[in-house]
Amino acid sequence: MNRKLQIAIIGGDARYLELIKKLAGHPYYQIKLIGYDQLDPGFFSVSHTDLTQITPETLDAVILPITGINDKGEINPVFSSQSISFPEDWFARLNHQALVFTGITTAYLDEAVKKNQIKLYPLMERDDVAIYNAIPTAEGTILLAIQHMKITLHGANAIILGLGRVGLTVADKFAKLGANVWVGVRSPSDIARANTLGFDGFHLDDLAAYTEKCDLLINTIPVRIVDKRVLNTLKTDALLIDLASKPGGINFDYARDRGLNTIHALGLPARVAPKTAGEILAKVIDQLITDHQ
Repeated sequence: MNRKLQIAIIGGDARYLELIKKLAGHPYYQIKLIGYDQLDPGFFSVSHTDLTQITPETLDAVILPITGINDKGEINPVFSSQSISFPEDWFARLNHQALVFTGITTAYLDEAVKKNQIKLYPLMERDDVAIYNAIPTAEGTILLAIQHMKITLHGANAIILGLGRVGLTVADKFAKLGANVWVGVRSPSDIARANTLGFDGFHLDDLAAYTEKCDLLINTIPVRIVDKRVLNTLKTDALLIDLASKPGGINFDYARDRGLNTIHALGLPARVAPKTAGEILAKVIDQLITDHQ
């Protein structure tokens, strides 16, 4: 490589501290930080700057926060007291070969991509990121269960809804801790898969038949599964943890009316293991940049 790639990291949360550390150590990356003025300028041995001092045409990659950019074209950085506002033509000025990374896309970014033919990577929608994040998500779920349950995980009756990337890892971890794990899924092949893995698989249509003795219900499906009918069958001391993206799979309003302890546990990797979560993001971004060269 004849030159260093110019990478702007604009905003970000605790995960980005490790991401910056990893990318800053790359010999062919030159990192520019925007929205980190509350940190010691020498913290990463990386230059801190302002969006107005960046020339978009010179950038090879832009890393936006996990939450993307709001509808007003703004970012509210965690490590700065000042919001960052993008000029209307900022994305139009980017080199068409530049890569833009975000956690999730937003209406603002969707419009920018459409108008300016930008290569946008919503990292949280990628299989590799989800698979890597399954471990810290499972560990965070275990932590929540220990903190909020009145019994041990060993011997507890746990229902896991979904056997995807997260559901499979969560079910495996709770089973290894001695919980009795039942897995609710849709397809006969997933029921067979759950059974061959040592869990008790059942069809989601039969969920209400399993919840009466449930101590812990963990949902990973982003569709309303746990409705009033199901909630009425749960014990009052049962714990419900929803790992699915908004709006989740649980009728939270009705669960609160019933007095059930319900947690919508979004962004667990960032909360329980920001260093690991940052390493994951750095690894995936580095690979995507390398593949693009």
